[in-house]
Amino acid sequence: MAHGFMYMVVIMDWYSRYVLAWRLSNTLDADFCVEALEDALRKGKPDIFNTDQGSQFTGKAFTGLLEKLGIKISMDGKGSYRDNLFIERLWRTVKYEEVYLKAYQNGKAARIGISDYFRFYNMARPHQALGYRTPGEVFTSIPFEEPEKGVIESLTTSTTNAAGLYLNLAPLLS
Repeated sequence: MAHGFMYMVVIMDWYSRYVLAWRLSNTLDADFCVEALEDALRKGKPDIFNTDQGSQFTGKAFTGLLEKLGIKISMDGKGSYRDNLFIERLWRTVKYEEVYLKAYQNGKAARIGISDYFRFYNMARPHQALGYRTPGEVFTSIPFEEPEKGVIESLTTSTTNAAGLYLNLAPLLS
C-alpha cells in the first residue's frame, strides 16, 4: 500500500466530457496544474475556462497563460456544487471503476492504471448523457445545422467548447 497522498488534476471538455489532460502529484503546488493546462491547450482553445478557486488556479502562472491566449476565466462560487457537477461525476466514476478496484503500490502504478483508464473512458466507455456515444466520438464531432438543407451535419473541430479544471483535494492514495 502506498504511504503518501496523491492529488489529481483533470481538465475536461464540458460539452463532450472528454478528458483533455490530467496529472498526479504528491504535492499541492501549481506546477502539475500548469503542465496539465499546457497539455490541454495543445488540443484546443476554449472560449471560457471554468475552474475552482484553489490557489493552484488563481496564481499568475495559471491565470496568466489563460489571459495571454484571450480565454475568459470563470471561477466556481464557494459551495456551488452544480458548477462542479461534471467533474464530480468523473471523480466518482474514476474512483469506483478504477482506483478502488486497484491496490496501487506507488505513484508510478497509479499513473499507469489511471492513464489506461482515461484512454478507456475517452474512447470506449459510452455515456448515457451523450446518447451512448463515447466522449472521444463527441469531442471530435460538433453538431451544426446547415441552413440551406435544414439538416444536422457534423463538423470536426480542433477547439473545445468549454474546459473545466479541477483539483481533487481528497487523497487518491493513502
